[in-house]
Amino acid sequence: MFPKQLFYLTSDQLQAWQWRDGTLAGPDVFPATRAGVDDFLDYLDAQGPRPAWLVADLIEEDFARALLPHVRGRAGHLLRARRLAQQYRDTPLRTALVQGRSSAGRRDDVVLFTALTNPALVAPWVDALELMRTPLAGVYSTTLLSRLVLERLNVRRPHLLLVTRQSGGLRQTYFRDGVVKFSRLVQGPAAIPAETARTQQFLTSVHLLERADVLQVMVLAPDAEVDDLMACCTDTATTLYRIVPLGEAARALGTVRTADGAAPTADVLLLHALAKNTPASHYPLADKDRYYRLWRMRLSLFASSAVLTVAGLAWTVANLAGYGIATGNTDALRSETAHYRSAYGASMANMPPALDRTVNMKAAVQIDRLVAQQGPWPTRMMALVSAALEQSPQIRITQLEWRASVPGAATTTTAIGTAAGAPAVVAPVSSLALGIPKAPPQTLRLQAEVLAGQQDYRAVLESMNAFARQLAATPRVTVEIAELPFDVRSNVKLSGSAGGTVAGGEDRNKFTLDLVWTP
Repeated sequence: MFPKQLFYLTSDQLQAWQWRDGTLAGPDVFPATRAGVDDFLDYLDAQGPRPAWLVADLIEEDFARALLPHVRGRAGHLLRARRLAQQYRDTPLRTALVQGRSSAGRRDDVVLFTALTNPALVAPWVDALELMRTPLAGVYSTTLLSRLVLERLNVRRPHLLLVTRQSGGLRQTYFRDGVVKFSRLVQGPAAIPAETARTQQFLTSVHLLERADVLQVMVLAPDAEVDDLMACCTDTATTLYRIVPLGEAARALGTVRTADGAAPTADVLLLHALAKNTPASHYPLADKDRYYRLWRMRLSLFASSAVLTVAGLAWTVANLAGYGIATGNTDALRSETAHYRSAYGASMANMPPALDRTVNMKAAVQIDRLVAQQGPWPTRMMALVSAALEQSPQIRITQLEWRASVPGAATTTTAIGTAAGAPAVVAPVSSLALGIPKAPPQTLRLQAEVLAGQQDYRAVLESMNAFARQLAATPRVTVEIAELPFDVRSNVKLSGSAGGTVAGGEDRNKFTLDLVWTP
């Protein structure tokens, strides 16, 4: 746990305590004078930028209760802030606590307004903290902190009055169903029974107590004063006393230690409860807590840096371990590779010399496979024509002319000026003609004749067109009619009959198709 500075403020002095490892050291007392504030500045300078918590135990503390409409969210917060500003105009040290809802009527919110009505008693000390750039976490009220003590003591009564003798005087705090409703501070020597009677009479007058209600009074007293208090605090019909030694309360709060080993006081109990729980500030600080926010940001950055450093170290160790494993595997693979190469060399030494290098032979096999798969062979176009003929039995093929279209293909020529009988110079064959890297376009000129419907021009044309459409249905195949069975131009006279022959025996039902297949 981080070291803390705890300041206990009363009307006439400020006590400075240091919290380290669960132990309170101090106090250093500074009177509420100009000289005391100057000494406090020197004290802060010596302590350094440790976070500080300021506890106010002042007589100028007021409480007011109100019923406000039940409004949630930002609207409810603004409503309570506006009502709080109307209730306490002259002090910024004010707060509103929602303590449940009323059981009658429209179930309004029960709100407790409380404030330190004399901020001049707090301002010099807060300004000194700001001047020395001491991180101020919050300003707290001993009245509101006493609830932490009751929670630790596990005490819950419908009407409970907690009485403690603190540095500021005799503090009496009234709890109704476990929540604070009222508190008063009596300065100077005061008898607990007499002050309890006055407080009970006031609570009855403001209708916090009914006349028949029984008030439970819990007195936290030093162990040496328990017997005297039990003798003077006698129970009545409406008042029941319970004297709790401070040692017992300290054990209920946990380990309460002071540097000098002295018996715990009520002030020490409250400071221990604050140091262990560190609740949010009871009163708003405006911009007075900016150094505390900066301190928390700096702490967060340090923590983030530590986490990143640890993560980086872990990542580095993991990478080094991985590098070691990878290096070991690499050495093993290199040894295995050398072994296989040696075995391969030994096996190859007994074999006859190869005709060519292995790489060239492998390339030749790959080229052979490419030529077999993509070479300009007419088998695919023949299969296409055969499939179309199966669907058109009335068509008969008379002639086929196939060729592959290779851009820029060279032809066989004879060298100029060579002697008679000299061998011809053959141009190198383009790889495109072999289907490398892809198969070249192929063309097929198809001559056929229509066997059925020779006396019917329309049937002949329909048979030819159906055959052409079947061929053109194949992807990447285009079909062009090069020659019709007869001339159908409008300016030519039709004569004779379909299926007849002309002079020389030429059949008039023959037609020619040009097929182009682009792989």
